Amino acid sequence: MEVVTHFVNDTVEFYKWSLTIADKRVENWPMMSCPIPTLAISCLYLFFLWAGPRYMQDRQPYTLRKTLIVYNFSMVVLNFYIAKELLLGSQAAGYSYLCQPVNYSNDVNEVRIASALWWYYISKGVEFLDTVFFILRKKFNQVSFLHVYHHCTMFILWWIGIKWVPGGQSFFGATINSSIHVLMYGYYGLAALGPQMQRYLWWKKYLTIIQMIQFHVTIGHAGHSLYTGCPFPTWMQWALIGYAVTFIILFANFYYHAYRRKPSSKQKGGKPITNGNTVVTNGHNNAEESEDGKKRQKKERAKRE
Repeated sequence: MEVVTHFVNDTVEFYKWSLTIADKRVENWPMMSCPIPTLAISCLYLFFLWAGPRYMQDRQPYTLRKTLIVYNFSMVVLNFYIAKELLLGSQAAGYSYLCQPVNYSNDVNEVRIASALWWYYISKGVEFLDTVFFILRKKFNQVSFLHVYHHCTMFILWWIGIKWVPGGQSFFGATINSSIHVLMYGYYGLAALGPQMQRYLWWKKYLTIIQMIQFHVTIGHAGHSLYTGCPFPTWMQWALIGYAVTFIILFANFYYHAYRRKPSSKQKGGKPITNGNTVVTNGHNNAEESEDGKKRQKKERAKRE
């Protein structure tokens, strides 16, 4: 018990010390004074992962078609705004794409970048709704480990990023990621419009490829900064590298199962292996539609015989 007490006390003291080097510009911004709101929302998200499927078990799935259309295209607008603000703000501030220390001044461009990064952090909390919609639509197979890991960790880690480094090289990864999310949520929004859009959605797998490229670029960018001694917090660079490696492994595993491995006639439980980020159209996925088509063909042949 004494060991636990010492650990807790040391943790509290370390947190108090860390606040002395936190960015004073953001301490009074919404959600930024302490980590409790962020942790509480994350815990509520994890609770819903447990309670949601149990609540929906004996209920009909919700369609939510109009809600999904509004939500996905709203996320397109939000991510476009974030990417635009980061690009214009970094250009106006004369940022370097190879090495950019954090400037904690109240310069208008620096505050603009910090504000855009704060919105990026907020967007990660809004993205919890992806999981909520999957569960309410009873698409439980799409709530994969990759999906949950991505959503839960991004929200918490970016609170840390905004609290201590809301500027400098933090803009680089956020700009790339928000730009990719414009494409991603655009895809989801089109998919939610209905089956008539299916022929225009041939580029789904390329989203996964772009995301994997993003993680490799992040590692290369952080590694270059460490190699050249860029005066950006070293702990942040190593954290980015470690975090990106986990995503490369998880996304590569998803890509292999979704696009490279030869599909069997029926996956475990009759459901295809999917990334938690895949949106299905009109309540059906391609594998289910293909299976239904095969059954109809067999019935027609039986009738003719």
